[in-house]
Amino acid sequence: MFNKILIANRGEIACRVIKTARKMGIASVAVHSDADTQALHVQMADEAIHIGPSPANQSYIVIDKVMEAVRQSGAEAVHPGYGFLSENSKFAEALAAAGVVFVGPPVGAIEKMGDKITSKKIAKEAGVSTVPGYMGLIENADEAVRISNEIGYPVMLKASAGGGGKGMRIAWNDEEAREGFQSSKNEAANSFGDDRIFIEKFVTQPRHIEIQVLCDAHGNGIYLGERECSIQRRNQKVVEEAPSPFLDEETRRAMGEQAVALAQAVGYTSAGTVEFIVDGERNFYFLEMNTRLQVEHPVTELITGVDLVEQMIRVAAGEELSIRQEDVTLNGWAIENRLYAEDPYRGFLPSIGRLTRYRPPQEIAAGPLLDNGKWQGDAPEGGMAVRNDTGVYEGGEISMYYDPMIAKLCTWAPTRAEAIERMRVALDSFEVEGIGHNLPFLSAVMDHPKFISGEMTTAFIAEEYPEGFDGVELPEKELRRIAAATAAMHRVAEIRRAKVSGRMDNHERKVGSDWNVTLQGHSFDVRIEADTAGSTVTFDGGASLRVSGDWTPGDQLATMTVAQAPLILKVGKISGGFRVRTRGADLKVHVRTPRQAELARLMPVKQAPDTSKMLLCPMPGLVVKLDVEVGDEIQEGQALCTIEAMKMENILRAEKKGVVSKINADAGDSLAVDDVIMEFE
Repeated sequence: MFNKILIANRGEIACRVIKTARKMGIASVAVHSDADTQALHVQMADEAIHIGPSPANQSYIVIDKVMEAVRQSGAEAVHPGYGFLSENSKFAEALAAAGVVFVGPPVGAIEKMGDKITSKKIAKEAGVSTVPGYMGLIENADEAVRISNEIGYPVMLKASAGGGGKGMRIAWNDEEAREGFQSSKNEAANSFGDDRIFIEKFVTQPRHIEIQVLCDAHGNGIYLGERECSIQRRNQKVVEEAPSPFLDEETRRAMGEQAVALAQAVGYTSAGTVEFIVDGERNFYFLEMNTRLQVEHPVTELITGVDLVEQMIRVAAGEELSIRQEDVTLNGWAIENRLYAEDPYRGFLPSIGRLTRYRPPQEIAAGPLLDNGKWQGDAPEGGMAVRNDTGVYEGGEISMYYDPMIAKLCTWAPTRAEAIERMRVALDSFEVEGIGHNLPFLSAVMDHPKFISGEMTTAFIAEEYPEGFDGVELPEKELRRIAAATAAMHRVAEIRRAKVSGRMDNHERKVGSDWNVTLQGHSFDVRIEADTAGSTVTFDGGASLRVSGDWTPGDQLATMTVAQAPLILKVGKISGGFRVRTRGADLKVHVRTPRQAELARLMPVKQAPDTSKMLLCPMPGLVVKLDVEVGDEIQEGQALCTIEAMKMENILRAEKKGVVSKINADAGDSLAVDDVIMEFE
């Protein structure tokens, strides 16, 4: 076994590999750019080596710099994680030439399967059904438009070396094909150092289901079930689960056997993933093979008990798989939510800045024990598990240079319904402040009827949130529970204020029992009767709810029980009440005396400033180019400028007709959120 491993990556996946290396007694070496000098993976590793400036194309994906770190550290093996150099055959070749083991598949398998174009040709030759498309290289935008017309719109433009949604665009017409081709090439070059693009038919109602395979160098290969990855945004997975709620055992076996056969046909070793599109009749079509560890691997680990990183290291060290197919049992259900530094209220645009507060929910029984692939003893504690794979910490910076993922929150339970409920509680308990993030959106998905039923496709987000995400409107029953909890909390805060001010002593009560609570357009008159165990909150009309909890003024997380059911609230103070976030909703809750409520109804509503004649920067980013000049007449939908952030290009378009009167930015400028890019007459 190896004594020292270098992790050629950053963020949560580097931390993940370090944890397993530590468990196996293997020393770990981290590499880092300027931006990551204080990163969590650097702090966790036994050694850390600086490899260059912040942009990935000047550090993490520069083979020579990583190889110098390998030589300097004396590492015997390198784990590439995912992204960056994980599927770069030249990197694997450089390691082999230096006598260093690549913790991944052989170079030949990377070249055959890691390249999306080559892998589709091989699959087709092997008799595997593939999605219609053009597998050759595309030279320019004109050729992209011609091929797109031959295939028939809509089409998907994809980076040959791509992954994680980078370098992908959907085109519904010639203009989008032309724009998408150039943006895909740019993103592919920046993210992977390879700008080759291919085109395939975009299937409008697919499910994205993938098979995890594991092969050794002794001819053994197994599959460890499937992962449902259909909930995606811009072709980037957001929610994954294992197993899929759609597959039956027959389809699962057929997909698994085909995935292993394909892997073995190219001499594959290590962990890998074969991705399929599955239609409504459970017909499945090969998409691609990812010759690396997948982002969503934790859900497979939770339902099988197999540590995939450990297996990759053991296979790389020449060991034979100790797990046989008959040893693999799928136990319970696991769900993964990807927490991104993306603002859902601004079209999910990237958000950067300092994490002023970062408090994940407590991890519980992070995975079952394993002995040759079988569970040992009982299920995890309490019949559930919570796991959070992360690469950040409170006070750390979210940089504009890398992928916006903050963490991967996973839950496990014996059934899908229980795993979803555990995830709801975990999301409500996850405290993140200082940046925009998608926690509210994830909570909304967990409560969505289509997700709960398991009847979703890759079009889920586009179909269910066509105008974007504006938050959640909670039903009145839930609003009553929040009103009862916040009324009781407000009373506690008022009692403390009265004691501090001297208005109350142990013998004189100065805080009233009658209150009015307003939230989400609803108004509730309540009366509170408190005792040592909690409060009974009675609503106008006679209905009452019992409230208990240990919240004290100043706490930013309130773990309450209302009507014998848990209610977890993220709490902030506002004038006359609280800012409350729960289950995807962001609420202003005002708790007032009856007289205060009467006066509040007479107050005018403050009007928002008019920005209709301005183009505001929706995210922190870099101006790539300006498409218009002062004096230009513009049409609705016309491209105005391109902003780049976190390796993604975003084209900003005109919302209506007008004339450009002023431009406040130039190409190359760095902008903050809401900076005025241009103004219109």
